Amino acid sequence: MSEKELHQWLSIGELAQRSGISVAAIRFYEEKNLIWSTRTSGNQRRYQRAMLRRVAIVKMAQQVGISLQKVQEAFEFLPRDKVASKKDWQRMSQKWQAELDQHITKMLQLRQQLDKCIGCGCLSLKQCPLRNPNDQLAEESAGAHFQEILSFLDGVNQKV
Repeated sequence: MSEKELHQWLSIGELAQRSGISVAAIRFYEEKNLIWSTRTSGNQRRYQRAMLRRVAIVKMAQQVGISLQKVQEAFEFLPRDKVASKKDWQRMSQKWQAELDQHITKMLQLRQQLDKCIGCGCLSLKQCPLRNPNDQLAEESAGAHFQEILSFLDGVNQKV
């Protein structure tokens, strides 16, 4: 690589420093095909600057409990042979949005039901909307007051 071309690429240490993660994490992300590198004639890894965006998305996803497998699946909508364009990122975002909305809905359901449902100690497969959300008897049971929340959240999901 020429001196000019070299400045368009980041070493593993630079990528780690700029993204705020360890070199080991960079290698791990590369093993999982979340990012990739090229090798110099001296066999040193070099990363496109665009990998900074990918690492940032991976970090944010992990912070909210999204698995690396799910991130990898979302990244499959991005081109592998070139730097992703704004249009590519928008396409990935649209495909991933429905799944993220479902994840948010499940988290909201859990938050709304934790203190009253799990707090009751029953965790009944026949009555509990957390353990058995499609139970027909839920409307007549101790868990019935959660049906309104579930209906609201299902409505939000269907609009998206």
